Amino acid sequence: MLRISKLTDYGTLILTHMAGHPDRLHSAAGLAEALGLGLPTVSKVLKTLGRHELVSSQRGAHGGYALARSADHITVADVIDALEEQAFGLTECSSSSGVCAIESDCRIRENWMRINIVVRQALQAVNIADMVHPGHGPAFPAPHATEHRMHGPARSTAACLPAARADEQET
Repeated sequence: MLRISKLTDYGTLILTHMAGHPDRLHSAAGLAEALGLGLPTVSKVLKTLGRHELVSSQRGAHGGYALARSADHITVADVIDALEEQAFGLTECSSSSGVCAIESDCRIRENWMRINIVVRQALQAVNIADMVHPGHGPAFPAPHATEHRMHGPARSTAACLPAARADEQET
């Protein structure tokens, strides 16, 4: 199963909360309380996000954390790159070369690389500003309906996808 780590999920949540209140500095304790997360976890995530220049910190009595750049310039891919322990890749060979014994003769590596690129582009297309206002981000096309040999036709997932923004709709 493809899944991001809890820290990446928390990092996205923290950045989204901060983007919802861009005029404030946020303390680690305040973020922990507002989001229902443990203070040590929030502190760890903030330090990592700071090392990757996604948040900046200000010391002092009125200090705290703020986004290092605007929310529309921080993508979900940036958050994953900062908080995941391994380089992004759906398979080991799509994130780094030379880790698989059959890599040079693999018949499907090229296709995994293509899929990896598409997923990466989707993660780069969604930014933290989009996460603040669900449904206002980029609209992705509905997956093609396929028929499974045992289960029959696939159900449409179009109802689960965000609607196109008004400025993206045809006039």
